[in-house]
Amino acid sequence: MYKILLKENLVPNVHLLKIEAPAISRRAQPGHFVMLRVDENGERIPMTIADWDAEEGSITIVFVQVGTSTSKLASLKTGDSISNLVGPLGIPTTIEKVGTVVCIGGCYGIASIMPIARAMKEAGNKVISIIEARSRNLIYWEDKLRSVSDELVVITGDDVQAEGEWVTEKIEKMVAAGEKIDMVIAIGCTFMMMRTSGATKPFGIKTIVHLSPIMVDGTGMCGCCRVSVGGETRFACVHGPEFDGHQVDWDLLIARQSAYLGEEMQSLQVWECQDWQKP
Repeated sequence: MYKILLKENLVPNVHLLKIEAPAISRRAQPGHFVMLRVDENGERIPMTIADWDAEEGSITIVFVQVGTSTSKLASLKTGDSISNLVGPLGIPTTIEKVGTVVCIGGCYGIASIMPIARAMKEAGNKVISIIEARSRNLIYWEDKLRSVSDELVVITGDDVQAEGEWVTEKIEKMVAAGEKIDMVIAIGCTFMMMRTSGATKPFGIKTIVHLSPIMVDGTGMCGCCRVSVGGETRFACVHGPEFDGHQVDWDLLIARQSAYLGEEMQSLQVWECQDWQKP
């Protein structure tokens, strides 16, 4: 069992868990993820490590409450425990000095991009962080990201209604203004990463995306997390989770991610009915 040292509700439907995991915290690097299971009847789900403290022996994950497993997680409190936790998994982000790095985070990716932005800044890069959400009340960790960035840009649906500018338009405007962007790293919803990759491709800007397809074991044995990158099959758990956004077959990824939407909705409805009395 892995004890929850801290539970916070950051913004609506977005939650933070700090979990006691000394062995994982000693080896965690930017871009790593863990596989966790809430209880003995739960499924194994991947979660990006948003932060860690080797001295305290803890890791931090930030997640969006959307289905049964994340609803179970969201119902836990400080002092509770989760059943299983494995990691760190995946290939960590390559941290090196390349020049100007734009780190883009949306939704849960706002937290996931933070350790990457921090490491890129420490490596001597100019870091421009862009975070986006549907509305202002869904923005969090603004101060954390500002502290590790040379520039922080916040984009919300409220602003877009007035200015018509999402991340893709912001990148295009930056390039048009003469900003030399050497690398873009994007973490968030599939649609945002796909649009970002489309916006950077005409300019030849190296673009790394963090993929999180449906995953079962997280060690490359099940083949469930397969994605097509550059016409070749890759497994997100062992070859990723980061890939060249210009090479990802986005249509196939979206189709695979939506394959079990009906079953996921039914599972959530059943759990909510059975668990209605839980405070």
